[in-house]
Amino acid sequence: MVASSFPAARGIWLSIPSSGTKCVSEEIHSNVVVLADYYVINEEKPEHVPKVSSRVTSPYGTDLHHQENATHGQFAFTTSEAGNYMACFWLDEHQEHVANVSLGLEWKTGIAAKDWDSVAKKEKIEASLLSILYCCRFCCGDLVYLRVTLFLYYLFIDVFYLWCRVLSLT
Repeated sequence: MVASSFPAARGIWLSIPSSGTKCVSEEIHSNVVVLADYYVINEEKPEHVPKVSSRVTSPYGTDLHHQENATHGQFAFTTSEAGNYMACFWLDEHQEHVANVSLGLEWKTGIAAKDWDSVAKKEKIEASLLSILYCCRFCCGDLVYLRVTLFLYYLFIDVFYLWCRVLSLT
């Protein structure tokens, strides 16, 4: 089992046993977008790709995705409750015994799951410009905060200086 608590994109390789199930889980907050792509590879015979079944469940056991007889697939959902979301994979029973089966899984959550290219196309700007725009807005907010803070700091020093001068004259 693999578990984590921060939103990101992860690419992992799982070794799928010839009998049994291999699962991956992640602790995710509610209202988080999750996207995943997976694909199967037979390391001994790359030309013969075995088929797997997959199931993704919510913390309360609700099926969010179920697919059988697939060499690749994807799933997407928005979490409705916080908790441990689990994706399980297993080889289909009616296949011949296959050893060394690997499954590549790219699991994205939160901001990593956002399709920035489609956002950029919709807004008719390039993805790099969009990311620069977000960075500039963030930096601009910080600069305004620093400017106000410095202004208040110098105002306080000036008032304190004048007050000291008034006291020294009396």
